[in-house]
Amino acid sequence: MIDLDARMGRPLKVLIVDDEPAIVHALEVLMDVHGFPCVTADSPETAMAAIDRGDIGVAIQDMNFRTNETSGEDGLALFRQIHKRDPELPVLLITAWASLESAVQLIKEGASDYLSKPWDDRKLVNSVRNLLRLRRLQLENNALLEQGRQDRADLRDRFDLCGLIYRSAEMHRVVNMAINVAPSDAPVLITGPSGAGKEKLAEIVQANSARKEGPFVKVNVGALPAELMEAELFGAEAGAFTGSTGLRVGRFEAADGGTLFLDEIDSLPPAGQVKLLRVLQTGEYQRLGSSRTRKADVRVISATNSDLQRSITEGRFREDLYFRVNVIELQLPSLRERPEDVVALAQHFLNPEGEPQKTLSREAEVALARYPWPGNVRELQNRMQRVRLTCPGESVGVAELELPEVDESTLDTPAASSAADHAVATGPIAAEKQKVEEALRNAGGVVSRAADALGLSRQALYRRMDRLGITLEKRLRS
Repeated sequence: MIDLDARMGRPLKVLIVDDEPAIVHALEVLMDVHGFPCVTADSPETAMAAIDRGDIGVAIQDMNFRTNETSGEDGLALFRQIHKRDPELPVLLITAWASLESAVQLIKEGASDYLSKPWDDRKLVNSVRNLLRLRRLQLENNALLEQGRQDRADLRDRFDLCGLIYRSAEMHRVVNMAINVAPSDAPVLITGPSGAGKEKLAEIVQANSARKEGPFVKVNVGALPAELMEAELFGAEAGAFTGSTGLRVGRFEAADGGTLFLDEIDSLPPAGQVKLLRVLQTGEYQRLGSSRTRKADVRVISATNSDLQRSITEGRFREDLYFRVNVIELQLPSLRERPEDVVALAQHFLNPEGEPQKTLSREAEVALARYPWPGNVRELQNRMQRVRLTCPGESVGVAELELPEVDESTLDTPAASSAADHAVATGPIAAEKQKVEEALRNAGGVVSRAADALGLSRQALYRRMDRLGITLEKRLRS
């Protein structure tokens, strides 16, 4: 495990950025009274130096900051300089009425909030306290994300992941388990929705097994005609059935010394299930039309998007076969459950090697992460291929994605909404959303009471709710 950032080991400080000594002194006294250590900066250079030391939790900037006798443009420029140096650093603006329009503009650019002069001490202190908490969560989250990145890099360095693209902890857990079970010859059952990448996971198991130099034979059981199922899997002698004029080598024979991947194993008819069970139990099979018993040195990896337990209850799948193929189960989550992977996959599919490179706008990334992807990775791949062929420019926006309209209720499930929030807003945003929702619930949906509890103005809370995708209807329903 990596250590948390050095900032986590010492108290976070409040950075006061102002060139007016009286305002600096008043803010210093206020912060000191409430136990917030602080540092001050009266120039952009000293502000940047303080940020670079790495222990700033929140910056309070006066919008009337001047580096010369010009107008308030310097306040705008200073915020943008701070935001560029540390985009995740919470910045609280103190503004006079004349600078209100500029403060609103900076909120859109990433400032956390603003308070008008003369400020309310209680609201200012509440805002600083909340922003410090969010900054702490942000740093902890960043450390965990970095740990995850290093874990993925370590896995890629040591094992063959067959080009798999992922960022989520859910996929890392599944891939790590696949790597761990790969060296054994135990049958593996991969479950998960259609299009989620079950075949890719089977490839990873094969590529990291002792059989990696052997054949890897893939069979879509659901696509095989029932009358030819046995011949396809186990082979057939010439004349074994009508229309058979030559020897047919079965998939088990072709996979000898390697791995056989049986996709949609739930589609296997009863007769095929009996023969597959025998192969798994004894390693023996017979070609159709032959009495000679053959040995199969094959590892079987099966996959299904169906509930095999239910199929057993309904009499469509043998229970004894289920226990044979399901020695080890790898449960693959849907793309909807791991939206952290969506943007990385979309960029990968959008920009194949040798093709002109395109970029996704921030709005497009948010839309991609929030869409439920009922067709999973396969749907995303097809969508991005279409965008690549139809979008003439280098930048891809929401309109170019042409995402289907979906019922909002499909996006507001706990699995979809919380995961999407994590995907589209790293750092403290997920925690910020939770805090705002909790304040609204505690206030019974009364925005003014929730704003007061959070140390915000009503207008600031409305803006924050809009930025976080929070509506009163949804919060009161939850």
